[in-house]
Amino acid sequence: MASRKLNVLVYTGTGSTIESVRHCIYSLRRLLSPNYAVIPIAESALLKEPWAPTCALLVIPGGADLGYCRVLNGAGNRMIAQFVRRGGAYLGFCAGGYYGSKRCEFEIGNRELEVAGSRELAFFPGTCRGGAFKGFAYHSERGAKAATISVKKEAFSGVGMLPDEFRCYYNGGGVFVDADKMASEGVEVLAEYADSLDVESGSIKAAVVYRKIGDGGAVVTGPHPEFAGVNLHPNRDIPGYDALVKDLTADDDARTNFLKACLTKLGLEVSQGVSAVPSLSKIHVSSLHHFEAAELMDTFEDIITIDEGESFIKAESDLFHLEKPDSRWSMAGLNEALASEYQATKKTTGRGTPDPTAEYTQIPKCIVSHEGAWPEPRETPYFNHAVFYSSLREYRKKETKAKEWGDVLMYGEVVTSTNTLLERNPKLLAKLSTGFTLTATTQVAGRGRGSNVWVSPAGCLIFSTVINHPAQFAASRPIVFLQYLAAIAIVEAVKTYDVGYDAIPVKLKWPNDIYARDPTKPDQVSYVKIGGILSNCAYSAGNYQVVLGIGLNTNNGRPTTSLDALLPFAASNDLAPFRLERLLARILTRLEALYGEFCHTGFSRDLEERYYKHWLHTNQIVTLEAEAGVKARVLGITRDWGMLKAEEVRDDGINGALRTTGKVWALQSDENSFDFWKGLVRRRL
Repeated sequence: MASRKLNVLVYTGTGSTIESVRHCIYSLRRLLSPNYAVIPIAESALLKEPWAPTCALLVIPGGADLGYCRVLNGAGNRMIAQFVRRGGAYLGFCAGGYYGSKRCEFEIGNRELEVAGSRELAFFPGTCRGGAFKGFAYHSERGAKAATISVKKEAFSGVGMLPDEFRCYYNGGGVFVDADKMASEGVEVLAEYADSLDVESGSIKAAVVYRKIGDGGAVVTGPHPEFAGVNLHPNRDIPGYDALVKDLTADDDARTNFLKACLTKLGLEVSQGVSAVPSLSKIHVSSLHHFEAAELMDTFEDIITIDEGESFIKAESDLFHLEKPDSRWSMAGLNEALASEYQATKKTTGRGTPDPTAEYTQIPKCIVSHEGAWPEPRETPYFNHAVFYSSLREYRKKETKAKEWGDVLMYGEVVTSTNTLLERNPKLLAKLSTGFTLTATTQVAGRGRGSNVWVSPAGCLIFSTVINHPAQFAASRPIVFLQYLAAIAIVEAVKTYDVGYDAIPVKLKWPNDIYARDPTKPDQVSYVKIGGILSNCAYSAGNYQVVLGIGLNTNNGRPTTSLDALLPFAASNDLAPFRLERLLARILTRLEALYGEFCHTGFSRDLEERYYKHWLHTNQIVTLEAEAGVKARVLGITRDWGMLKAEEVRDDGINGALRTTGKVWALQSDENSFDFWKGLVRRRL
């Protein structure tokens, strides 16, 4: 299986600030999507999870570098340094720039603010000294300014348009002292401050520097080229701040081009254009039989509140506005007022653990119910409801046990996360029946394992389905197997999508990933990830309410590959590209049939064999790190709790052949977000 570095990780742990993280993720997603997944990473994940093999760039944002030292000094910094030396990239903004230098000197002589000392990473092999301009105050914009940055174009060979100068947000950053004298150590100056500084900088005023380190590299900055003027709000209480926002907005194209050049310098593939982070859209409720949409809206009656004549569901995490069926007018003013009131009741995120997606809870989600006809194509141009429902009927003729799943559908062109909207709003979730499905064209805060969050690009099939699994089934039909049923359903749905698709090379990776042959290596049998399954569970009224989320690269070729790219592997050369609506209908009908079989027989031999038929792990050798590096051969999954079963082997057989020792281990994922084959929890069978 091929491993590609597709993650850009933005540190969100101790020392970082919500604003800096938010600006990082906003700008990096615009410049790197869909080539990379820009994901927040907390300190616990950075310290404990194997993030490096799939990471292309680690970003340390603005904040307070002493916080970074407190949690990352020692083991954390050793991992970061090794990651860069082995080909990774480091990008440190402001505090991340101080932290990435050999020495930090901040506000020397100011008793309240002074920070001085050596730093372990030392990517810049000298001193970062600040503040470059006077006036810094913690947790304030009073020291902010639009600093003029002069670009050293000669440092960017082969890069497109670059500005000579641009104005860039600055608030407390440093200057890299004597950077021009360190060329022999691999240092290149990428930009200088054009303004006079308030600290000694040496012969030049280096604002941004790059250094080659082993097979990788690092860029550290004093100012904030990731801060976009559009994300800064006028502040009349701070003299000159409104002019600062205006200046930064005027120079946004130049700032963006410079940041793109820095990312290219680090070896990343930037987008040709600039991908705008889309605004949330309306969410449309429809049903195969139109009366079912009306029945669903009726079940919401006891959780609806009326405000100024309009209906709202004030759920635990989100505010939903139920738009009148006979109107399509804007509720922007009312929604804004309600959002402010609603957000005031929310708990703020604790310091040290900023949530860059929390702002989306402030935005009311507009639900439109279609109780007389399906949404017209002009209302949902990226999802044709007529194609979905006709496909649902078509596939049910093949699946005689599939009768209900998908009957009621919610669709949004742009949503936060299909899983989050359901799983984090129990009031709403409690009203939804098994088979209810929420799908979207784009997610701006897509959920992954752990704290993974990313923008899901158009062309990816994204949906979440509700399964109310009876509690009395807990022992004989454990919910852990639902992710295995979903994996089987996805692979079998792809292969039975239509005549000729059975040769599409898709596989399962335990416990919940979908892999495909890498079409860029037609002469090798290697696989890359194209999909994943996320299962969240709560208990309500005698049922385990499972929200089963699925994402599958269908028409989008990035960041890895897609189902459409696999069509040349099929025997027929004239297969049509996959349609998201039809594939969704096929997966739902297949999954409903498999779930019905599971409820009747449990995870039977038949289901087990079908799972193994498509998985990647037959006779795979793994290393049990917690057992002193013991080698083991994968046998399958246990039929009681779905753990991975492996037998211990040694290579001391005849001619070095592997032989079994008789020990068999059951392996369970420890919720690792990056690599299921490391950090496994074990028990001996």
